[in-house]
Amino acid sequence: MHLSQVDLNLFVVLEAIYREGNLTRAGRQLKLTQPAMSHALKRLRELLKDPLFIREGANMVPTPFSRNMINEVRQALQILEVNLYENRNFDPAHTRRDFQVGFWELMESTILPSLVKAMVKAAPEISITTLRVKRREIETELASGTLDLALDIPITMSDSIRHQPLFSDRVVVMARAGHPAISGELDLDTYLRQDHILVSSRRLGPSLVDAELNRKGRKRRIVLRCQHYFAACRVVGETDMLLTIPEHYAQMLNTGFHNRLYPFPLKSLQQLEIHMYWHESAENDPPNRWLREQIKQVVDKSLAEVSEPESKRRAPPVKRRPSARPSRRNQ
Repeated sequence: MHLSQVDLNLFVVLEAIYREGNLTRAGRQLKLTQPAMSHALKRLRELLKDPLFIREGANMVPTPFSRNMINEVRQALQILEVNLYENRNFDPAHTRRDFQVGFWELMESTILPSLVKAMVKAAPEISITTLRVKRREIETELASGTLDLALDIPITMSDSIRHQPLFSDRVVVMARAGHPAISGELDLDTYLRQDHILVSSRRLGPSLVDAELNRKGRKRRIVLRCQHYFAACRVVGETDMLLTIPEHYAQMLNTGFHNRLYPFPLKSLQQLEIHMYWHESAENDPPNRWLREQIKQVVDKSLAEVSEPESKRRAPPVKRRPSARPSRRNQ
């Protein structure tokens, strides 16, 4: 069968049914009636010689054949859309689009407020959905079009994924004021003797810090593994546990807590890079390019505002009663 004999609109229908999981909702998205959707699905089944979807109640469940081809279909449709519209003038003030962006938790907290503030003025019809995507799935989701951008640490990906360094931040260690084991600078041996908090959405697996320590033949003791840095920051203020965290986020999070920040005592991991990732098919897509530029501008401005002289990077000492429960490591 030659491609000239195929109605490419049928693949638009296929992607909509797959995405919505329901024939009626897919038709509503495409502004097609139910009979028109049913007719298109029938033609697709005849063309591809596969049922494509199995009806279970109101849901349309994709067959293995559909699941195997959907990524290629989405990528092809995205490339066609970019090529059709890239020569048109993109006007963010009058464009309606919802971006799907994978954010590392720390980036979401630091970037979103300023980004949304800028977008409300410049692009009132554009919206953003933030997602937590597993790192091993980022490339697949960017290629399939279910993810427009991802902001994360350096990740090894194929040549089809473009990336741009967004910023580099110092890694610091947060400890409560008056920590009994720390006087002056924090050295590696003292760091490793303390109890630690690891913030992660995963149930298992090492962090970047632990991977680097293991590479050096060292190991720290994780006493608390939790999901949110705000909770970890509060725990630091009430215990002798340490939290390892990027500096700018630590400064923002530490407001009101008055915990102290110390340089991370391992030279091979004193800087943490954050990159922005997108698929090559979105390289010249005007809306995607515009969003990348907006994020870069917000990050640059945020870093300039937060940056302070070295003498002001640590919170001032605060008099407080010693923790009611001294650290087991320092008894």
